[in-house]
Amino acid sequence: MNADGSGVIYKIDKRKNYISRKAPRIRGASYRGERLEHIIAANLDSLFVVCSVLEPIFNNKTLDRLLVIGESAGLSPIIIINKIDLDKGNKIKYWIELYKGIGYTILPASIITEEGINDLKSHLDGKINLLFGHSGVGKSSLLNKIYPGLNLRVGKISNSTDKGTHTTVTSVMIKIKESTYVVDTPGIREIDPFGIRKEDLNHYFVEFSEYSSECKFNTCTHFHEPSCAVIKAVEEGNISRERYESYLKIVETIEEDIFF
Repeated sequence: MNADGSGVIYKIDKRKNYISRKAPRIRGASYRGERLEHIIAANLDSLFVVCSVLEPIFNNKTLDRLLVIGESAGLSPIIIINKIDLDKGNKIKYWIELYKGIGYTILPASIITEEGINDLKSHLDGKINLLFGHSGVGKSSLLNKIYPGLNLRVGKISNSTDKGTHTTVTSVMIKIKESTYVVDTPGIREIDPFGIRKEDLNHYFVEFSEYSSECKFNTCTHFHEPSCAVIKAVEEGNISRERYESYLKIVETIEEDIFF
């Protein structure tokens, strides 16, 4: 470290993985070409995708975009469904069963009832972890509950938009104890995967793999091609229509990612 407190980088090691997204558009700016990549965190052991039952309301398409980002980074995302105490009608059960059926680990959680808190702590121990999700879903609140004394800032939900307000402004890696780290990230509003070609997107919808090899064309995008086994699986109920609609939405954003 230098006398003025600054540091010097002597070596840059190769990343084993990293989580990124398309950099958000800046209001008033003109774009030509592909948007830049915004790298959020690197060299992770575990990725936790955080969503909430309400405040903000659960959005499966947002969740699917986050899962694609995790899958494309070579990680196996764990889904945290936070604020489970607000699920008075047990409506979230449908989504829990859907994602469990695909093969994802689901951790329902609540800082009010403390459901899932111990389970989440056991998943975090001994690893470098990233909690990733929209503003307001409760990432910082969960970390404060699991690790008293962190005192991370917690924001409120906007009454007009039902979205969180930004409290964490930069990604910060926090050492909890020897070999246990958590990365607290700013809540995000725009979530678009970066650098994924439309012909590769299907690899990151894990349930498609059972059927995609049976498509007539090995470059099938499962969008409009004839004899598509994935489309047939959707029609027969073997792939959920909600997940397939999420897939098509992401395909559209990839196709639009030429000029802005």
